[in-house]
Amino acid sequence: MSVKELISGMLREEGGFQKVLRKVISEDLDMTVNEFCLATGISQSTMYKILEEKREPNLRTIRAIIKAVRYLSAKPEERFIAIIASDQVLQTISESVKMGNRDITLREYPVATMEDAIISAVMAERDGALAVVCIPIIASTIERILTIPVSQVIPSASIFAAIDRIRNDI
Repeated sequence: MSVKELISGMLREEGGFQKVLRKVISEDLDMTVNEFCLATGISQSTMYKILEEKREPNLRTIRAIIKAVRYLSAKPEERFIAIIASDQVLQTISESVKMGNRDITLREYPVATMEDAIISAVMAERDGALAVVCIPIIASTIERILTIPVSQVIPSASIFAAIDRIRNDI
């Protein structure tokens, strides 16, 4: 997998990230550096400085590169967003969502505890998720662990529905 190669190249040796990135762009993705930059929004100037080892990539750039490689190397049917929630919430979720002109699959990761949510988030990233959607109480922890985007569910509608259900009991 290209992302694992990038990370191990970064840790293995000085300039390893750049060496592996060149290989990933040209061989794995079958793209030129310019095509990669156009597809990802990373500036050509930044990319060439990184590839020529004139600049060390910062964490934000590394994350953008890893996100782009993960997305570009995934087959369309493998692209998915992980939904981490309880079984009750997952029963109300559809199987895919339209994003622009493409359908993105929603893959469910049922959890019962916060520990389950952290483990599921790591599993989702390993499975190739493009992003994770979860409840706010765990989102900040998951964001520190993962290299993919994390979005929080803001359950205002469900809170008001729950209040309506108990209105007569109080």
